[in-house]
Amino acid sequence: MAGREVTAARQRSPGRAGRPGVDNFRSDPLFPRVQRAVASILAGGKVVAPVDVLVAMELLAPDKLADWRRGRVPCLEQVIQCNLTRLSRLLRILRFHAHDLNLVPNHTVYLRHGKGPKTVLRFTRSGDANLEAAYARHFVWPGKQPFPTPAPAPDESPLAGSGENA
Repeated sequence: MAGREVTAARQRSPGRAGRPGVDNFRSDPLFPRVQRAVASILAGGKVVAPVDVLVAMELLAPDKLADWRRGRVPCLEQVIQCNLTRLSRLLRILRFHAHDLNLVPNHTVYLRHGKGPKTVLRFTRSGDANLEAAYARHFVWPGKQPFPTPAPAPDESPLAGSGENA
């Protein structure tokens, strides 16, 4: 009976306490969504920003992002449609995936848009320096050419399943 409980606990939480790590971030249920969002962003440019990934994943409405950029919202986390634990996982997965794609991390300062003083915008309610840095870290493709589209994986190719039927 104790073996079943341990197995169930392992299935629910990959890695230490559910945190995606370098070895297991691809098995996290959020990874495919992050991967699709990053691919769509890189199809149109060379810079992947966490706020753009959140918009692409439909966790952040573009109008709410605009309100935050104009200083109408005290912190971005208030308008993201996701709990903070999941959001932290998403940022970690994004960082690991960007590393695998050889994107270069670059710290960006977000300043308030519009009239008035250009104050630094806050991402988190707590103001934690590590989380603020994670949100402000953009990932840049260093090449002169557009980001290369990845080749289809062997199991995704049209010929992958034809050997079994022949």
